[in-house]
This record gives sequence, C-alpha cells and structure tokens, in this order.
Amino acid sequence: MRKTVRKLAKCFPTAIVSGRCRDKVYNFVKLAELYYAGSHGMDIKGPEKGSKSNKVTESVLFQPASEFLPMIDEVYKQLVETTKSTPGAKVENNKFCLSVHFRCVDEKKWSELAQQVKSVLKDYPKLRLTQGRKVLEIRPTIKWDKGKALEFLLESLGFANCTDVFPVYIGDDRTDEDAFKILRDRGQGFGILVSKFPKDTNASYSLQEPDEVMDFLRRLVEWKELSLRTQSRM
Repeated sequence: MRKTVRKLAKCFPTAIVSGRCRDKVYNFVKLAELYYAGSHGMDIKGPEKGSKSNKVTESVLFQPASEFLPMIDEVYKQLVETTKSTPGAKVENNKFCLSVHFRCVDEKKWSELAQQVKSVLKDYPKLRLTQGRKVLEIRPTIKWDKGKALEFLLESLGFANCTDVFPVYIGDDRTDEDAFKILRDRGQGFGILVSKFPKDTNASYSLQEPDEVMDFLRRLVEWKELSLRTQSRM
C-alpha cells in the first residue's frame, strides 16, 4: 500500500486524515510527500517547503485546538486511572483528542466503561464525547472535524473554487461521514465508504476492503500516467 500511495502522491496532492496523533500516523506511513491531518483534523501539516508535492509557498501547519492541550493531558491521566479496572480498555493520547478503545473489552463491560469515561468528562464541559468503531472519542467542543479539515486542505491548496479539481475522500469510520457530507454538499468530488456491509452514509460509492482501495488507487495512478503520455504526444 505504501508504494501505491507514494506513486499516487506524485500524481495528485494526497492527504491522510486520521483520528490518531499526526506524529503516530507519520511514523507509520513514513511518506514525507503527503499532507497529514491528525487528531480528527485538528493537527494539520503538509510537505516541507521545497517538496515536489508542496503546492503552496510554505509548509501547511494548522492547529485550531492548541489551547486545549493542557486540559487534554489532564483528562488523559484521569482516564488511564479510572479505566484501569476494565480489562482490555486502552486509553490513547492523540495530542488534540483522546481515544478509549474497547475492542478488547468484554461486551458486557461496554456500558460500564462508557459510564467511567462520562464520570471523568462531567467536570470538563469544553470536551465532548463521540463514538467510532469500538472506540470512544474525546474532543474539544470547537466546530472542527474531518470535514472541516478537508475544507481547509482544499482552501490551502487553492482548489476550493476550482471547477477542474475533483476531490476523492476514502474512509471507513463514522467520523469520516463529516468529510463525505462536505463533498456531497459542495457538489465537488465524492466520498467512498470502505465497508463489507451496507450502511447509511453520505458517501457516493463504496469499496469492501483495503485491497479494493489499493486497486482503486493504482488505477487512478495508471489513468494519470496514461493521460500525461497522451498529452506529451500531442
């Protein structure tokens, strides 16, 4: 997949938008030519100035929730302490948001874990609780999500009002719906949901698994390379 994404980034501006900490995502992907939006888009950074993939005059860096960092660190410590009695629960600090994973928690304990998390958050009205795929997400109450991050990237790249630019957003989580909705409302580009099962979604299309995503990206690269070869002959 990394090889395919690297080729994709040579053809199109490419971003990874994740709920995880931006540094963690970068250390996993290790492709300097990409744009990274971590913490559900609250920590955005583009390729360094001078990179072939950098279409702007300087590296993009945007962190709309910086003022919440001390509070998030404080809540992280409390959640670790509060949830340690629940086997399988894992609290992850994603810098600008927190994740409480319950994939490895006995289903009978899910409700109890949720109450533990809520008991901590009741003293922090500036943080909100949402749920993803077997994960509870704690984020600042600012109006920012993956959809807002997508809009910011389009603006930063100068693509927001372009009629010849077609954004494609691929995601498999409930939190990706914000980005799908942005594209649908704008009438620009489309979203692709990755799921083996039918779901209500704002995405226009779906793929069933990562292998299909990789095949789709590979075909995009092939189409772009063919277009460039055709243009060079004209």
